[in-house]
Amino acid sequence: MTDPITLSPNPENKCFGCGGSNDGGMKLTFTQDNGNRRIVGKFVLGPRYQGGGGMGHGGIIAVLLDEAMGKVCRFREARAVTAEMNIQYLKPVRVDEEITVEAFETDFKGRNIFQAGEIRNAAGDLLARGTARFVIITPKHEAEMRAAQK
Repeated sequence: MTDPITLSPNPENKCFGCGGSNDGGMKLTFTQDNGNRRIVGKFVLGPRYQGGGGMGHGGIIAVLLDEAMGKVCRFREARAVTAEMNIQYLKPVRVDEEITVEAFETDFKGRNIFQAGEIRNAAGDLLARGTARFVIITPKHEAEMRAAQK
């Protein structure tokens, strides 16, 4: 299947970034580009997510990259969690301008999926980039996590 898929917030999910049932969350929507095996999101952050001076908070920039990179695991039909993440903040991310967040896989070894992500402004300037290692959750780990939530 090469048609893009819209990844809207799941109304049952409490995730801060992409969940639909977290009242204080960002409720991010992404597009799954199956042809290019990329996850893409376009956002205007707004003043709620500024760190000061009209610029995006560094933690929010990390959330955007983590969410996009995490969704790349869908191409392997794997549920995985962030094990490591490195962010490079290259230029200020303005909260009043549209940005594009894009993520893709760079490597796969055993239970480890390696991802990269970028944030660009409308002019195409690279504002931030990140790399991450996600670890695939085994059915045993997933059962333990579900039991702990109850």
